[in-house]
Amino acid sequence: MRAQREAVLFVDLSTDTVERRPVPEAWRRRYLGGKGLGARYLYEEVPAAADPRGPENVLGFMLGPVSGYLPGETRYAAVTKSPLTGTFLDSYSGGAFADRLAGSLSDCLGLLITGVASSPVRIELDSGECSIEPAQTWGCDTVETDDAFPDSAVACIGPAGEREVAYATIASDGGDHHAGRGGAGAVMGTKRLKAVVVHDREPAIPDDLETLHENYAAAYERDDTGTWLAAGGTLETVDYANEVGILSAEGWQQTEFDGTDDIGIEAATARANGREQSGPVPGDFRIETETGEVVPRGAAPITLGAGLGIDEFDAVVDLAGFCDRLGLDVISAGNAVAWAIRAGGAGVADCDLEFGDPAGARQLLSAIARRDEGPEWVASGLPDALANGVDAATRQFGGDELIPTVKSMALPGFDPRQTVGMALAFATSDRGACHRRARPLEREPLAGAAWSMQDRVRAVVGEQNARSVLWSLVVDDFVGETLWDDLGAEWLAALEYDHDVETLVDTGERIWNLVRLFNAREGFDREDDALPSMFHSPVGDSDAVIDPDAFDEMLDLYYAARGWGPNGLPTPETVARLDLTATVDAETPLGAPWTGETDSSDPSENE
Repeated sequence: MRAQREAVLFVDLSTDTVERRPVPEAWRRRYLGGKGLGARYLYEEVPAAADPRGPENVLGFMLGPVSGYLPGETRYAAVTKSPLTGTFLDSYSGGAFADRLAGSLSDCLGLLITGVASSPVRIELDSGECSIEPAQTWGCDTVETDDAFPDSAVACIGPAGEREVAYATIASDGGDHHAGRGGAGAVMGTKRLKAVVVHDREPAIPDDLETLHENYAAAYERDDTGTWLAAGGTLETVDYANEVGILSAEGWQQTEFDGTDDIGIEAATARANGREQSGPVPGDFRIETETGEVVPRGAAPITLGAGLGIDEFDAVVDLAGFCDRLGLDVISAGNAVAWAIRAGGAGVADCDLEFGDPAGARQLLSAIARRDEGPEWVASGLPDALANGVDAATRQFGGDELIPTVKSMALPGFDPRQTVGMALAFATSDRGACHRRARPLEREPLAGAAWSMQDRVRAVVGEQNARSVLWSLVVDDFVGETLWDDLGAEWLAALEYDHDVETLVDTGERIWNLVRLFNAREGFDREDDALPSMFHSPVGDSDAVIDPDAFDEMLDLYYAARGWGPNGLPTPETVARLDLTATVDAETPLGAPWTGETDSSDPSENE
């Protein structure tokens, strides 16, 4: 028998108390779990303008109604207010910890943590029971912390999280998996929470769901995404990006990298000693190094390889493993090092590091993660400034056009000049520059001029809504492609939810709008949906640019399609249509109506 997930555990570290609270039935129906339910709790519990590093911020480890039942990796959503961007943050991680979290939370959809402990602690979960214990591994890296609990699964922070680096991760499975972008690990550090330790095994798949599970596993194996991932894992992304001319290299100064063959899929298959797991969803490659096994993912060769001008596979894997142990997001970390190199070359800050120097990059990464003064060839205060993000460094030193950011989050290494739809996805992403909210980069470069501005808007809106649903179910990002047609309606029906596809499309739009309202309450509007002006000029051998006037026109179309005003905020009519009127508080600004004509697209379309 399976238990319906219908409660959450609230842990207040300031008072050392644990409370089990039922989730309102209307919230479960309207927000499901994961991203959606996490957003609803954050909007309710976190006051406007609350310090992300303060006791009022909430950190959620959220599951969904299908957690533990779908093929592929079970995942959890880390949900909080980001210390890097100040926006709503949802970040996802899989592996054994997520599996066993689904077992340990029993009938709960999440663990919500508030307050600040008086001294470092860990949280332990066992059969639905939660306790707060002293953290004996404070000061240890992520691998050492995981090793301290050999019979359990662990999500923890490393030195970067302890020192509240704004893009510190929550690492699990000894650093193989990370809730990476946006700094959820820094929130753990501010709360003096070193780890969450879970003891139960993963939930068994109930007999009445076994056939459904097998059918979806087979469907995934036949799916293009399943075929692609089985062949090369996410590391193949660097080869694709280079081939279509969107790979940023050497600190965003080029859009192709001559060393791709040396750090991409061919190099990985030659060095790998296996995959993460057996079966239809094998995951990424396992690489043995002198300091232990590393599972580098696509962001590693893109940001730590091409982005830093490093064309040695072993050196890239070493840097990725080093970030894993420190608990650093590799995308933000790679961009921070690239900024330092370019700032040194431009005379903005004293830094003698050059592209193509993995040893120097490693030294700087260590200094950033520990907020040290750093090596002698780095300006005083530079590592500490970079620990707060590229934008923080530019406020202190200058050089704001060296590395692109959106809402203070550094862009992943995909140059949007060749894929204008991706530029829109980056700009309108709810957590800052993100390549997972919508991914027109997978289709647009191949479609070329065949894609109109309306096509781009429709694709971005549809994918953002659809992924809002899938991330509320908290499905494996890639296996989720097999749920794309019905957004999980068949699974929900098997779990006795009454959501059809139309209802789920509305649910995705509601969740995306609720997050937008959270961000609006924090002061975000159209001015923050902008790309750096560096993209208005060509780079390398390409003449592609983002035309600012055309981009503004596309943003207007996007807002109109969403039912938002010209300021980029949901209008009262949209809030009412999505049944959010009673949810929105008086501190949340809403959008004004349009005064001119704008061609809108249907935001309910699921591309």
